[in-house]
Amino acid sequence: MTSAFLAISLLNGLSYGLLLFMLSAGLTLIFSLLGVLNFAHASFYMLGAYFGCALSQAVGFWAALVLAPLAAGLLGALFERWGLRRVHRHGPLPQLLATFGLSYLILEAVQLVWGRATVPTSLPDMLQGPLFTLHGTQFPRSRAFVMLVALAMLAAVWLGLTRTRAGLVVQAALGHPQMVEVLGHNVPRVFTLVFGGGCALAALAGVVGGGAYVTEPGMAASVGSIVFVVVVVGGLGSLAGAFIASLAIGLLQTFAVALDGSAAPLARVAPMLPYLLMVLVLALRPRGLLGKRED
Repeated sequence: MTSAFLAISLLNGLSYGLLLFMLSAGLTLIFSLLGVLNFAHASFYMLGAYFGCALSQAVGFWAALVLAPLAAGLLGALFERWGLRRVHRHGPLPQLLATFGLSYLILEAVQLVWGRATVPTSLPDMLQGPLFTLHGTQFPRSRAFVMLVALAMLAAVWLGLTRTRAGLVVQAALGHPQMVEVLGHNVPRVFTLVFGGGCALAALAGVVGGGAYVTEPGMAASVGSIVFVVVVVGGLGSLAGAFIASLAIGLLQTFAVALDGSAAPLARVAPMLPYLLMVLVLALRPRGLLGKRED
């Protein structure tokens, strides 16, 4: 095992892990505030990829990087306002079923508009090709871009939650929604904005992930279960836990797939490793790594 192999595998694992964090961050925020595990969350990731592809052809990639998440976030906010809020009073099960049904509606809509085949994506020339080469092994610029966007998103979410008045209201609503409402804030509107914002974060991951990897109708199913594993391992409602779990699962899967020779059987069981990690973590710490939510 050479140092070049370790370095490239480490970077690939970090890139994949940060993409998972971009997905799980929005899901974590939504669960923290609404107490709902959004089964359609990965579908907004797919929607962001397709919106990004279509908008890139019309207005260019950099504009699509902003407009596609905004469009998906708007759709998420409308769904929360006119769909999810109406079933909220009936308990968590109808909310889960509503998001589950939405995931199928998004999948069918995507296949109706774009078809079932893989959609070719085009990144700007500056994001194509290798960023550098180590002993014949290349690290693509596209994956470096995924890492850069994910870190920028992490910084923006942290600053937004801790350094702005709106972020402080959101944090207060996470634990004491009744008190926030008594103070004159519109808590249902906060719910809508957070749900839409979480969907926008998933769509942002779709724009960069679809360009770096692949854009096709099965992309939501391929990452959907992994994202829930990340949220559970990190601890329901914990952004920091989701960040740690995302990097751990990204590195674990990447190194398992990259290994060859005597370790080839490990590559074959790589898809199972996140679930084994989840079982291990829940056996030792049922709330997850940094989970605090009791319900």
